[in-house]
Amino acid sequence: MSESNSSMVDVATLYIVPTPIGNLADITQRALDVLANVDLIAAEDTRHTSRLLSHFSISTRTFAFHDHNEQQKADFLIEKLQAGTSIALVSDAGTPLISDPGYHLVNRCRHAGVKVVPLPGPCAVITALSGSGLPSDRFSFEGFLPPKSKGRRDCFQALADDARTLIFYESPHRINDSLSDMLAVLGPDRQVVLARELTKTYETIHSAPLGELIDWIAEDSNRVRGEMVVLVAGHRAQKDELSVEVLRTLTLLAAELPLKKAAALTAEIHGAKKNALYKWGLENLE
Repeated sequence: MSESNSSMVDVATLYIVPTPIGNLADITQRALDVLANVDLIAAEDTRHTSRLLSHFSISTRTFAFHDHNEQQKADFLIEKLQAGTSIALVSDAGTPLISDPGYHLVNRCRHAGVKVVPLPGPCAVITALSGSGLPSDRFSFEGFLPPKSKGRRDCFQALADDARTLIFYESPHRINDSLSDMLAVLGPDRQVVLARELTKTYETIHSAPLGELIDWIAEDSNRVRGEMVVLVAGHRAQKDELSVEVLRTLTLLAAELPLKKAAALTAEIHGAKKNALYKWGLENLE
């Protein structure tokens, strides 16, 4: 096999290289070897990455590759890869593509037959989940929440009945508004974990029912500093509880059919109890 600068990397290969989310000691030896030996590093912010490279005495040339130029620059990088260049893709922190640039490049590389090698490494989602105390067997990473209140509430409403642990990224200047919107939709008793400044000096992982978490944050403005991961316990249905999906079906059918018939059909579709549906309909639809 032909090789690039060193036996550490292959020619014509795109390496996906995770970088520390805080503590520089978390970078792997393999990541350092790749960064030192590829021909080019495609970086979300070259200034940020240059500080990391300088810390580890790595002099590889960097190239700006971020949200605003990704689609335009992807073809350029693929041409270089096909010509034999080895390239490492990095974001400012953590694993590229996880709410960071890189999807379009990797997707086009796959379609173009360019070799893509992902390295394991730091990721705020997994770091926060592993220390949260919430169920980790099934979870859903939802990325950054919408910037406006209506979008956030619609998001929470769509996920209200999801039984998986839900994980979001949020910024310090929006965290209070986002938690308020969450409270309006999910109520004060849903268990929520706020993980901030992960792997750094002031790392905090605080778990509480949502209402209590909001009060805890209000006690100290320092509790909303730094990058944040918000983890929400999945929905746990109570006995005889009717889900949003079941009630939506009943509401649609009841608009066209007698309530008793609508309740019977809804019960058959969803396996719910007909009497509970009929009672809910009497109280809410008539």
